[in-house]
Amino acid sequence: MHDYQRPPTLHLYGMRSELEQALGAGQFRLLPADGFLSLSFSQAWDTHLFTVLGPADACLVIHNTEEFGERLHRAVQRTLPNWAGIDGPVEYGARSRLGLAFTKTVAHAREKEWKFAWRSLSPQASLNPVTVRIGSIEQFAELRSPESYTA
Repeated sequence: MHDYQRPPTLHLYGMRSELEQALGAGQFRLLPADGFLSLSFSQAWDTHLFTVLGPADACLVIHNTEEFGERLHRAVQRTLPNWAGIDGPVEYGARSRLGLAFTKTVAHAREKEWKFAWRSLSPQASLNPVTVRIGSIEQFAELRSPESYTA
């Protein structure tokens, strides 16, 4: 379980075709990094991030982050039963108490990252990308284009 209050919104910058799958089917791809399978979001709505986190032509905005986070953790638990999951903010310029996977340099601070990460409880597990489906999230999420940005 997480010790942190999830932010009020999470933002996933990407290509509209992939984000439509995320919105309609709740399909998300966990990628290997730092010994974890992870999925990263931004806590920020920022046109700069379409380029930094891109290529991106759309942004999935999740408004009910508690419901989303619980559904995501349950789906990963079903898919990867011998894995432990956590989510929390990435720390910039200082080591996160959540470990290296949640630590980045100050140069990345504008990303305001919130990360979901899972680690295998089995030392010989292989780290390959995994796709999970949590069901439609259309009732509490939306797609936005870069043109809809207002500061």
